Amino acid sequence: MSEEHGNSEQGIGGIIKAMGLVFGDIGTSPIYTLSAIFLLTKPTVENVLGIISLIIWTLILLITIQYAWLAMSLGRKGEGGTIVLRELLVPLLKKGRAITVVTMMTIIGISLFIGDGVITPAISILSAVEGLALIPGLEMIDQNILILIAAVIAIMLFSFQKRGTERVAWTFGPIMVIWFSVLTLTGIISLIKIPSIIFAINPILGWQFLTGNGISGFLILSSVILCATGGEALYADMGHLGREPIRKAWYFIFFALILNYLGQGSFILQNPGAKSILFDMVFAQSHLLYIPFLLLSIAATVIASQAMISGIFSIVYQGINTHILPIMKIDYTSSELRSQIYIDVINWLLLFSILFVMVIFRSSSNLTAAYGLAVNGTMMLTGIMITSIFFLRGSYLKSTIAWFVTIIDIAFLIANIHKIPSGAYWSLIIAMVPFMIIMIYMQGQKNLYKALKPIPLTVFLHQYNEIYHTMNKISGTALFFARDFHNIPPYMALTIFKNNIIYQDNIIISIVTGDYPFGIEGAFKKNLADGLRVYEIRMGYIQVVDVVKLFKEAKIDEKTIFYGIEDIVPSNLIWKIFAIIKRLTPSFVQFYKLPADKIHGVVTRIEM
Repeated sequence: MSEEHGNSEQGIGGIIKAMGLVFGDIGTSPIYTLSAIFLLTKPTVENVLGIISLIIWTLILLITIQYAWLAMSLGRKGEGGTIVLRELLVPLLKKGRAITVVTMMTIIGISLFIGDGVITPAISILSAVEGLALIPGLEMIDQNILILIAAVIAIMLFSFQKRGTERVAWTFGPIMVIWFSVLTLTGIISLIKIPSIIFAINPILGWQFLTGNGISGFLILSSVILCATGGEALYADMGHLGREPIRKAWYFIFFALILNYLGQGSFILQNPGAKSILFDMVFAQSHLLYIPFLLLSIAATVIASQAMISGIFSIVYQGINTHILPIMKIDYTSSELRSQIYIDVINWLLLFSILFVMVIFRSSSNLTAAYGLAVNGTMMLTGIMITSIFFLRGSYLKSTIAWFVTIIDIAFLIANIHKIPSGAYWSLIIAMVPFMIIMIYMQGQKNLYKALKPIPLTVFLHQYNEIYHTMNKISGTALFFARDFHNIPPYMALTIFKNNIIYQDNIIISIVTGDYPFGIEGAFKKNLADGLRVYEIRMGYIQVVDVVKLFKEAKIDEKTIFYGIEDIVPSNLIWKIFAIIKRLTPSFVQFYKLPADKIHGVVTRIEM
């Protein structure tokens, strides 16, 4: 989807799309949030009012203020997300150490987002499937059967990814409109029975719950945060649809969620023994409509999972383009929407991790023990970064408000720490995998660059001119890839000076990733010498680029494409892991889908 198109998605159509593509995660949180909370505390009148008050004000402070207002007022060409915040913050910083800290925060944020991406589909799908136990005759259904059904739904969802979601994306919005409408209606029907539940809007009741229950009241925040899962999507997906459709959709969704939580509060007061509160509430309202509601809830959780999967694909692609993550094979599943990509290795690793989590935790109630920590960590990092940006820009009012909200993020995070022994350590373990890969890869690439010792252009040109004018040349055009043409990669010197392979026309291809999300431009620079030119491609860090198409447009008719291959000889475990990563990842010529019959790899042996 083009940036211009994404930002013009105004009106009802844009709002409906936003409901389907952005709000699936937060929209399905009413399925499990209150059920998780009332496993930990008794549903007395004071507790119910206090907890509903905490949920309402969590949605106001963390989602409406932190994301819908503060974070979404920041962006670069309409794009949002952790990497965008880094690109906005780095130019405002002067010290190299501060930039290193921001980069580390970005890497941690990406890792936590991926960790969250494993648990979200698992808890969403499993919690919806567990609603089958309320159907008459299925009350004693074995939990293993429920896990199997949830696993089959997950396998079908991930198997479909390679075909692309463009064909079914248009159905996501309308389904979520129905879902939020049903949440609103069922909430209103329930709260009418105890209208005094409306007083939960008073923030004092939430504060009284926290202060009146001591440490146990504070620790309840670790489950209250479940109502805000998916909040990061408001900002991260801003570039796909634009700021306004997402904000307008949130107005409707906010009231739908509030009314439903109020309705669930009313229901739990009438039925203190309820375990799966939302499903119990709907079943009590209408036995006949329960099965359609159950099917709708499963569809909504699949949509929520799809949004998370697409988000992870996007953030991994950003990581590849900004050289944070190793190159991976990318498939483009849509000729129209550039955001529609598929990454095979990520897809199957996600599925394996989700199935593993389902089997380990076995139920959605157990999964709530692992859920929330990664989400909260990402929110806190976002809060710190937006506070810093507003402060350094001189927007002191927004900076103060952002800092206040960040303190609340930190309070939630502290409350979540107690979950670590009971299962939240799994979210940290999952997040640790991409974190370690990123750190090893970035340091390895840095050491590799030093070991390869690029040749300064002036030194290279001296020897090149001598060889070009004295040796027989091969007819046609040869392409050489270099990140920076001022520093010539050793494989190019090896090809020309050692192997005496020199063509009549030699072009250095330089691909430069800018600090902006979208945009692409290819142009020849001035000739460096006889038979030696530079073609530079400048692109945004989210931009999907067709290099072969650019070559055709520039009338480059290459005969051969040379690229460097590093044969790494590792000296310790860290570099052995780096060597494995390099072996398993495709080269950038495969990443950019260059014609296989024209490429030639030049091997350089490197000891690390």
